Amino acid sequence: MLLTADLLLNYQRCSRRAYLDLYGDLNQRDAPNDYLQKLLQDSIANHQQILADQTYHQPTHRSRDWAAGAKATLDLMQQGVDRIYQPVLMSEENGVTLISVPDLLTRQPGESIFGDWVYVPTEIKLSKRPKQEYQIIVAFHVRVLAAVQGAWCETAWLMLREKGLFEVDLWESIPRMEAILQECLVTLQQAQAPEVFISRSRCSLCHWYNQCYTIAKSDQHLSLLPGVTPPRYVQLQALNLTSVEALAAMQPNQLEPLPGFGSETSRKLVRQAQSVVQNCALLGESAADPPENINGHRFVKHTSQEMPTADVELYFDIEAEPSLNLIYLHGVLVVDRQKKTEVFHSLLAEKPEDEAKIWQELIDLMWVYPDAPIFHFCPYEVQTMGRLAALYETPIDRIQPLLPRFVDLHDRITKSVTLPVESYALKHIARWLGFDWRDSSANGAQSIYWYAQWLATGDRSFLNSILIYNEDDCRATYHIKDWLVEFLQQQKERSSVIS
Repeated sequence: MLLTADLLLNYQRCSRRAYLDLYGDLNQRDAPNDYLQKLLQDSIANHQQILADQTYHQPTHRSRDWAAGAKATLDLMQQGVDRIYQPVLMSEENGVTLISVPDLLTRQPGESIFGDWVYVPTEIKLSKRPKQEYQIIVAFHVRVLAAVQGAWCETAWLMLREKGLFEVDLWESIPRMEAILQECLVTLQQAQAPEVFISRSRCSLCHWYNQCYTIAKSDQHLSLLPGVTPPRYVQLQALNLTSVEALAAMQPNQLEPLPGFGSETSRKLVRQAQSVVQNCALLGESAADPPENINGHRFVKHTSQEMPTADVELYFDIEAEPSLNLIYLHGVLVVDRQKKTEVFHSLLAEKPEDEAKIWQELIDLMWVYPDAPIFHFCPYEVQTMGRLAALYETPIDRIQPLLPRFVDLHDRITKSVTLPVESYALKHIARWLGFDWRDSSANGAQSIYWYAQWLATGDRSFLNSILIYNEDDCRATYHIKDWLVEFLQQQKERSSVIS
């Protein structure tokens, strides 16, 4: 068996992904999407920027010819060159070939089989955080490197974007890596792939996603139920609760003693299963939330009972590029119920340096309608308002009166109703309610790719795609809000009749 650092990294994210990477039918893998291609390009550019002023050697070999790469790397290490870029390190252990390709090996004083020097690895990452999974991979590099040079190095590094060098704690990371490595080897020696489990935060960029999702959908797998996390799924399995119907038939108090459940989670999971089985929206419970401080500003959330409906309403959605720490679009749909008009405003930064300009345009637009509630989906828009207000030193009397007008529809709908959806993300809810995006494949990641292409090519078709997608997000928020108001009113009237 051949086990690479990439395989071990993927195992940490999903054991099934690692298994399919080794044994799966490559024809069933998803083609890399545009956003993944962008991440790869960004990674290459990041490497080039970091190494621009450094002298290094790189072993010459054909792609994935590990033996030739390992031999070329060994020659460079024996020569004692100062830096080796993307070396191939290989060791054989109990019938398993371990392959490590750290981004950089740097020569330091020490004792190894080569002489009075040792090499230490550095892994270059786009991330701004030293994620645990990255530290485990650095520890794996150290392990294989020790077998090659006959000595353990005492330091190893992550090179993080904007943050620079981060020293990995090898005393902590190596034992943890050893445990994960052994688990990975056991899994990869099984006769069949691990069970499907759909976790959207982990699965969305995986090249096996469509294969796994098709299986999960066919089996009506519990992982498609919001709130069923991997640890909770293990607890449900122990009770032989492996179907939505079985979970829907449970009494919530039967689940409460389970680790990671409790009263509220148990009630919500059973309610969620019942909504899916009945394929209908069910009334939930809601309570007022205490005020929240965001960047020094007091923000009071509306409750579902006081859902505002006004003559003029604003529907607000932001597009951002995290790698540039940039907000490049504020989309605002102005709905005038008296005049029966819907006007979409796209406040677009055609250049990154225009962020301050469109921020001011947004504030000005919101003050044109001083009494209009501002609907958005999830807290990101409000958090961004606070951050940009601080960044651009917006006068407090310009920003403070706006904040109480914001209404987070995600918060409102998750507290008010239970829906037969796989996720309480904007697209899942809106599509269940019958709303469709003009570009069915568009999403936030695709928008980031389009903006990068606009900056690189000047092709305005990319900007047009962003604007259409953002407007549809605003209109989907509008659609959800009107549905929620109508649904809650119907439930209120039904309750009055019954009482």
